[in-house]
Amino acid sequence: MTVVTSALRALLLLRLLLAGSGGGGAGVNFRFASYIGDHMVLQKEPVGAVVWGYGKIGGIVMVTLHQAQETIMKKITYVKEQSGTWIVVLDPMKPGGPYNMTAEQIIKKERYSQTIYDVLFGDVWLCSGQSNMEMSVSQIFNASEEEAKAFSYPFIRIFTVGLVKAKEELEDLTSIDLPWSLPSPENLGHGNFTYYSAVCWLFGRYLSDILKYPIGLVSSSWGGTPIEAWSSWRSLQACGISNKAKQFPFLSLYSGPTDHSILWNSMIHPLLNMTLKGVIWYQGENNAYYNNDLYNCTFPAFIEDWRQAFHYGSQGQTQRLFPFGFVQLSTTMSKDEDYAFPRIRWHQTADLGYVPNVKMPNTFMAVAMDLCDRDSPFGSIHPRDKQTVAYRLHLGARAIAYGEMLPFQGPLPEKIELLADKELLKIEYHQKIQVQKEDDKIYEISCCNDHQCKWIPAPMGNSSSQTLSLKVDSCHGTVTALRYAWSTWPCEYKQCPIYNPSSALPAPPFITVIPS
Repeated sequence: MTVVTSALRALLLLRLLLAGSGGGGAGVNFRFASYIGDHMVLQKEPVGAVVWGYGKIGGIVMVTLHQAQETIMKKITYVKEQSGTWIVVLDPMKPGGPYNMTAEQIIKKERYSQTIYDVLFGDVWLCSGQSNMEMSVSQIFNASEEEAKAFSYPFIRIFTVGLVKAKEELEDLTSIDLPWSLPSPENLGHGNFTYYSAVCWLFGRYLSDILKYPIGLVSSSWGGTPIEAWSSWRSLQACGISNKAKQFPFLSLYSGPTDHSILWNSMIHPLLNMTLKGVIWYQGENNAYYNNDLYNCTFPAFIEDWRQAFHYGSQGQTQRLFPFGFVQLSTTMSKDEDYAFPRIRWHQTADLGYVPNVKMPNTFMAVAMDLCDRDSPFGSIHPRDKQTVAYRLHLGARAIAYGEMLPFQGPLPEKIELLADKELLKIEYHQKIQVQKEDDKIYEISCCNDHQCKWIPAPMGNSSSQTLSLKVDSCHGTVTALRYAWSTWPCEYKQCPIYNPSSALPAPPFITVIPS
């Protein structure tokens, strides 16, 4: 393809304009991509927002951003012969608006144009996962109160991808449940497991209260789905998983498609050109009994692959290591004799117990194991307190994505020591702790005799501002390991024993070997 300078491009465009000006209607072959529309939010500075669409092969496309009668910028590009698509990267814009944006193509005497209105610049977050991300505002605690707040946030804009499956990677979305919209009680609480995602909305609302500029929220979720459905073939291959799904044994209350890559193809791949600030993710229940022991690979590989794909698709505008937040699994009353939920929680941190870490840089996590809801009308696996989930997520975003110095995760063990008398185990935490209640069962030690080990409770003893002692005298053998909150339902609502006193964040679960 011949390389031309920007001046020559402008001259070519001018000649096309002088050649004739046909009708002003939008041609059937000329349009913005499906998710680019009225009321949208585009990513603000320091990066450029990517705008793309479809055109007639053989012509030049001019994209103009304007406010009132003032032209803010113009960008010129070509329609690619192979795909019939065009793409431009806008100059970095300060947060604010509204703007209108027009894309125009003129070929001979035919003129095609499309304009979208009320465009804002701010931060764009993608929210994805399964049913706990999909739960709408109408399903959560204080739903009517939350819905009534909608009109107070006109600079948050929301968008929901339609539920679509595809065996091959799609270029553009084929279904949209909610086009870019201003929040209202109706579109926040449209129905059960439809739109709008409560976690996504509340996360954006908390951020908006702090940032004071526009927030764009894109929801793309489907209940009852394993991570393999949202993963590209590349990330699955990196963990030794074939493209073909095995029989799926875990039956959830709200089941969705399970074929490998089937939702990556249709509900994520079409979004790759979008410039994002970051992603939040709530998924894992459907991997409790499906590739459970591979989740410590599939989840970090999934994050890495999404980061590569969005960075490449956005012409390098989405950060290569964009902030990625997720919710650690909550609870369920279902029988879990294999400790499947605790193992997934651990695997969500790449078996390190905390994030960010060396395997999962620039990530943040909301612990949710203390937000149980045995009376949820949607099943105990779907707790209704999504406000606390979103609040904990937004603390992580403020620290990791926006660089604030604030506590964003609960206390983590820094040093574990078996005292000389071997009757007490001392835990030193990396931050101050608040012992909310004593629990005789939530800490467990592995007690070994004659090469046989079993887990037994280690009752809580004395504590200080950063230390806690555990009674281990019931072990008439060797104490080899310690675990905390290693159960599907470790405590009642907000009643786990260890929290950070200033942020009320719970200590995450852990399992570790005791130094001999």
